[in-house]
Amino acid sequence: MTTSMMVQKQLSEHLNDVYFGGNWTASSLKEHLTDLDWQTATKTLHGCNSILALTYHIHYFVRAVMPVLRGEALHAKDALSFDHPDIDSQQEWESFLATIFEEVKIFIKQIDALPETKLFETFVDKKYGTYYRNIQGLIEHTHYHLGQIVILKKILVHTQ
Repeated sequence: MTTSMMVQKQLSEHLNDVYFGGNWTASSLKEHLTDLDWQTATKTLHGCNSILALTYHIHYFVRAVMPVLRGEALHAKDALSFDHPDIDSQQEWESFLATIFEEVKIFIKQIDALPETKLFETFVDKKYGTYYRNIQGLIEHTHYHLGQIVILKKILVHTQ
């Protein structure tokens, strides 16, 4: 295995771990989201974003980068990254989660399939840095907001 492929594998593993578990922090989105009811996920507290909003925001950027890895244009706007769908039932919440978990599995496979030369090439525009920087940034961004989700969940569950 070449060094680039090892880096790709590490990136895809880290993304998989923050979504599904097995990372160094022993915390994952799936662990903290799948046992929530939709009312808790959509509740706001003290001006903070809801767990739904944070989850959508995290995954918005996965959805934005996926087409770029297929050679398509970047069509994302930070201002839209919190424009989550309305969730009005447990079924809608569970469907939302199932969709993001399936999409990130596809994204992980895309990372693994990146050509070796692509990882350190410019991502769309020089101002965005490299493909590596963007993928690593997604992982860091996910951990950051996962921490917020964990804290909000603890507060919301203990105040019900």
